[in-house]
Amino acid sequence: MLNFIYYPVSFIMWVWHKAFGFVFGADSGVSWVLAVIFLVFTLRAILYKPFVGQVRSMRKMQEMAPEMQKLRKKYANDRQKLAAEMQKLQSENGANPLGGCLPILVQVPVFIGLFHVLREFKPGKTENYFFGADEVRSFVDSDFFGAKLGATVINTQYSTTTLAELGGNLTSQLIVMIPLMILAGIFTHITARHSVARQMANPAAMANPQTAIMNKLMLYVFPIGVVVGGPFLPLAILFYWVANNLWTLGQQYVVYKKIDAEEAEKKEKATAQRNSLAPKPGQKPQRDVRDTSANGNGAGPDAVEAGSDGSLDGGVAGGTDGGVAGGTDGGVDGEASSAPAKKPGAKPVNKPKPGAKPVGGKPGNRPAGQAGRPGGGGNRTQARKGKKRR
Repeated sequence: MLNFIYYPVSFIMWVWHKAFGFVFGADSGVSWVLAVIFLVFTLRAILYKPFVGQVRSMRKMQEMAPEMQKLRKKYANDRQKLAAEMQKLQSENGANPLGGCLPILVQVPVFIGLFHVLREFKPGKTENYFFGADEVRSFVDSDFFGAKLGATVINTQYSTTTLAELGGNLTSQLIVMIPLMILAGIFTHITARHSVARQMANPAAMANPQTAIMNKLMLYVFPIGVVVGGPFLPLAILFYWVANNLWTLGQQYVVYKKIDAEEAEKKEKATAQRNSLAPKPGQKPQRDVRDTSANGNGAGPDAVEAGSDGSLDGGVAGGTDGGVAGGTDGGVDGEASSAPAKKPGAKPVNKPKPGAKPVGGKPGNRPAGQAGRPGGGGNRTQARKGKKRR
């Protein structure tokens, strides 16, 4: 029924046994042990990218933990709305909780497949999926320091062959199996502790009671289970377990270091960009030039420029239409003052022509716009009289 699992597992193991058989010999127990170990390495290499995706997804889920907690409180009585909001939040942040389960879900069938293939190595059997009769006999006759790879110390209803049928003895089996059981439990604990240490960086995730229970199971129950269950498993399964935990430990170190470096680089870039946009110390802020006069009387920029020249000459500063320009108007004493705004219907003030004589025939009788010129000596009353005589 599960041949789609058994055949790929047996094929990978068969390829590695052929490769190491050229070096150590086809009947050597070392060749079979390395075939099992590199079966694990092949599988984990294939699952490297999904594992990286799993780590990234877990990191995003940890970052979203406060938002998820708020949604749980907000929609505590509406599970359908809560599920919809959770899915929306995960899609917005690119998190996939199912993606984190993929590496584990793939390893379970491989473990089952390897366990089944090892059970089928029986004396007198002619084939075992990809293995032929010679390879079955080679596995049965081989040993690793006197221990049989397909034998268990304690037989169960799932055991197809006993240690005596494979030609082994209990002492040699225990000498090899006990250290492997201890190593499998230690590496399982170290791997779990490494993962839990990453989770402790997020207090919100650690506050979840379910997370605390799972962490305790990973740290203590699973390692103890491996040690206790070792005598019921074939020796090759213990090699598989140790190799799998060693790979996981090394892979976690490499992947976590890579992801931490990426996040540190992103933070540095964000900080550098923020600093580049911030104003430098002592720098004045840039402001837009408003269409107002310098003295606030509402005249435009051109009028201000023209008025500045008119104040020096004492004439009327302004445009050719006779509009009063913002600037200084030549007063009686030549002091700067704002010219009054042009009234509706008022006649335009004509600018005196160059060389024209002042109105009134007297030096002091000059137009009001020229009264403030040095040496004029006129006043506003005389200017009005001159206008009437004209």
